Amino acid sequence: MKTTRRTFLQLGGAAAGAAAFNIVPVCVLGNRAPGNRIAMGMIGLGGMGFANMESFLALGDVTVRAVCDANAQKMQAAKTRVDAHYGNRDCKMFGDFRALCACSDIDAVMIATPNHGHALIGIEAARCGKDIYGERPFSHTLQDGRALVDAVMNAERVWQTGNRQRSQVGFSRAAAWVRNGGLGRLERVEVGMPGGGRGPDVSPVSGSLPEGLDWKAWLGTAPQRAYCGVCDFHWRWVSEWGGGMLMDGIGLYGDIALWGAGRDATGPVRVEGSGLYVVDGPYDTATSFSFRCLYDDGLELAIADGGRMEKGVGVRWIGRDGEWVWVTHGALEASRPEILQAVIGSEADKLFAVEGNASNQTASLRHYRNFIDCVKSRRTTVAPAEAAHRAATLGHLGQIAMRGGRVIRFDPRTETLLV
Repeated sequence: MKTTRRTFLQLGGAAAGAAAFNIVPVCVLGNRAPGNRIAMGMIGLGGMGFANMESFLALGDVTVRAVCDANAQKMQAAKTRVDAHYGNRDCKMFGDFRALCACSDIDAVMIATPNHGHALIGIEAARCGKDIYGERPFSHTLQDGRALVDAVMNAERVWQTGNRQRSQVGFSRAAAWVRNGGLGRLERVEVGMPGGGRGPDVSPVSGSLPEGLDWKAWLGTAPQRAYCGVCDFHWRWVSEWGGGMLMDGIGLYGDIALWGAGRDATGPVRVEGSGLYVVDGPYDTATSFSFRCLYDDGLELAIADGGRMEKGVGVRWIGRDGEWVWVTHGALEASRPEILQAVIGSEADKLFAVEGNASNQTASLRHYRNFIDCVKSRRTTVAPAEAAHRAATLGHLGQIAMRGGRVIRFDPRTETLLV
């Protein structure tokens, strides 16, 4: 059988299930990390990955023990930063993520590579018994996403998605209020996200490989192609590696929308819409998009770049009587101010009690803190794998509908497109 990207991921998921009975994390086997710390490896050290690493370094019960990147210069910069933080030269470097995942003295990994590597690396990490902090979007394809969820679940790993909005008081409060019945029966959810997005013009000179970059390793299982001058950050505008602003934002605002609507463990049954896909050199992702997802109970979830939504970028839940709640960064509003003053549900109904540990911590740091606490306790994190997969699924289905110019029907239980 020819090994394709899909079959490799499926095999990886099966392997993870078999490995679940043989691999136990270091933190369970006697807490061998110094001072009962969680030993971590960092995979992908661009802007987001390096920022994640800094946050984990700020936690006193974490030891960053290894770094990995296809770019040797970025990897060396990360090692230099880690060694300076601890005052030693103990941080290991790995050009191959599989070698890092195989290390017996690593408890957990952080993954912040381009989108096309998320599932592949996550499956390998789960297979090796590592807990995982993974950046959004959860996956690059619908099939990759389910394979990664299965690998994480079968290996009984702790997963945290890098949607730090779930650890922010405003988003948590709004989602909990709606989910617990504050608007009654929901009629519609509007998800506004940034649109646009394109990289710089690619010239013949820019086709020279950056010093230290292992292009073959960077591509991984993505289709092989010659280096075209695009890698850092702007890979997201190339559909073989990323999904443009749609997939950048779906793991943030789409995830929050599903969280509040109580739909973060299922999917829509019908998706339709339109997008503008402009091919500009290597860039081919949607510069604008608008699609709607219908659920089997009649709920409509509308997703579009922010200029098409009345409230702009953010999430608005609308009840059958027209009352609504809207949240975005730094703002929480309702159709009537007194709506959010009402007490809905009990203390046990809170999605995540960030209010209780908000002092002396930023929302971002609380998010990383939650992951480490759950690695120790083996509880589910505030941003688990299944929820992240269902949010990414919205983006994948929207892309299929918009690119094909057709209505698609979907079975959320089998996660298959219906003819």
